[in-house]
Amino acid sequence: MTAEGKTCEWCGSGVTDSVTTVYWELPDGTRSIEIHDVPGILCGSCGMEYQDEEVIMDIEDQLMLMDTKAIPKSVDFKELLQMPKFLKKNYFRF
Repeated sequence: MTAEGKTCEWCGSGVTDSVTTVYWELPDGTRSIEIHDVPGILCGSCGMEYQDEEVIMDIEDQLMLMDTKAIPKSVDFKELLQMPKFLKKNYFRF
């Protein structure tokens, strides 16, 4: 599926939407987790696969707002975003 109107941040070519597995370090630095089925962007020209800024912010905000001890070593993206939070919003994001 082509990502409408998006171009690669590295080479400027057209990109497609993708779904991938990523590895993320927890905010407290104690460990990293594996997150499956994360929306991403794939460039067929240069081969870069990455997440757009909105997805990155969703993951980082969720990890800042929840009890990270409750996260298993491996989790689905949607499941992660549905886990209970301590706070309603990330007050460190301005």
